[in-house]
Amino acid sequence: MSKHQPNRDRRHAKAPLRAKAPEAVISAVEILNVIQRLNPWWSAEGFQPLPYRRLPFYECRSLLQHEKMRRAVLLSGARRVGKTTILQQLAADAISAGRDPNSVLYLSLESPVFTGFPLSRLLRLYHEAVYPEGQPALLLLDEVQYSDQWDLHLKHLVDHHPEYRIAATGSASLEHRRKLAESGVGRWLTVPVPTLSFTEYLEIRGQDLTSLPGDLTPEALFAQRPQRLPLVAAPFRKLLPAFRRYLLLGGFPETALADDRSLAQRILREDVIDKLLKRDVPALFGLRNVADLEKLFVYICTHSGGVFSATDCAKALGSSRPTVQDYLEALQEANLVHLLPPFQRTGKKALKAPPKAYLVDAALRNAVLLKGEEVLTDPTDMGQIVETAVLRHLLSRYHGDTPEVSYWREPQRNREVDFVVRTPKYTIPVEVKYRASPPAVEGSGMVEFCRSEKVERAYWVTQRDQDFGLVEVEGTEAKLLFVPAHIFCYLLGQAERLLWSVLQA
Repeated sequence: MSKHQPNRDRRHAKAPLRAKAPEAVISAVEILNVIQRLNPWWSAEGFQPLPYRRLPFYECRSLLQHEKMRRAVLLSGARRVGKTTILQQLAADAISAGRDPNSVLYLSLESPVFTGFPLSRLLRLYHEAVYPEGQPALLLLDEVQYSDQWDLHLKHLVDHHPEYRIAATGSASLEHRRKLAESGVGRWLTVPVPTLSFTEYLEIRGQDLTSLPGDLTPEALFAQRPQRLPLVAAPFRKLLPAFRRYLLLGGFPETALADDRSLAQRILREDVIDKLLKRDVPALFGLRNVADLEKLFVYICTHSGGVFSATDCAKALGSSRPTVQDYLEALQEANLVHLLPPFQRTGKKALKAPPKAYLVDAALRNAVLLKGEEVLTDPTDMGQIVETAVLRHLLSRYHGDTPEVSYWREPQRNREVDFVVRTPKYTIPVEVKYRASPPAVEGSGMVEFCRSEKVERAYWVTQRDQDFGLVEVEGTEAKLLFVPAHIFCYLLGQAERLLWSVLQA
């Protein structure tokens, strides 16, 4: 067997590699007792989940309430981004709307208690003891990939039990898409759950936002008169301390609420990174060399935002190129890493340039590398951190349009644009230069891209308020907006919320 054969084997794994205990180890009665404790709303005790509702909650609820929707909804995101909280909020919302509490079933399928009990049997116990089979029920399945042959069971439920509405969570996105391909098209709709946006971060921490314009979006800034932009920037200055803390500790809800930086970073290392790298990812994808996986993750932490060469990485780690590619795919599937392909002009032959690799949240890098507040004054560190934050906001803001998000590079003259968001309707380039000096625009990759691609608007993300302004790119019809990073991230998050408020109206 070749050195990487075990890596390819993981593509066919049906479920995490857990030892199956005989069912006699725990009885059906004890299993039912566990299920009852997971569903406190069945008793008179009641249940109060966290009150703050994120946008994925509304998207998931909207899909579940659609009368003709015959698909399960998958909430996909990294560990500790709040997927379980959303399921609990869905339960509370359904019950408050008049649904029978007994018709709402929540199962945490990563619990070792359920090992050896397939989903079909758990449902049978539920119907025999709690709620009659055949009646409308809401199934909330947490970390569904830990249930043996979950894809086959859910395919059967979607196809043959229209009385069920099903919402599930998973920490591995592409693994679920692979299951979707194996189980048949049309059974899943995926709702991504990213880390908190800067706007959500401020809201969850109770920041007073009443003095900020509640209907302003990044797109609306292009209609402002240039001399008004300094006035627009003024009320946002109070957000700068919170923005620096957001960049340092990131958008995981639990760490967002923590006041102790050391504790917050310890939570990230132990409960997010260690559990993912040492347990979840190896188990889900059949990876046997945890040390190589950890080394690759640290490598990406130190090179986040850079062009990722699997060959160079393999040399640095003392590994093989196929192994690095397999492990990189696993990190991407586990929602730890974003890979951006090079920009490709429509109708042109695909480029062979390597992707750029970003962590899904800059706080992961800070926690792994034990970076404290000193990063806030390091231009190199801050450049990587702000790029990561801007990418997170772009991916969420334009998620509904299913865009291609890439980077553009012109190697002959070493010019590039950090991000290009493209759909059939628009192409939006975004350059991030978080520096204390004024931006040098002429001769930049942004200007060349605007001229070659005939874009209408572009963003140049800066550090200083003084750079806030709007200019026309000479020789094009493009308008280039210089916007401070804290304002840009806040307005991207607000634009996402405004879009959802319109869709729900």
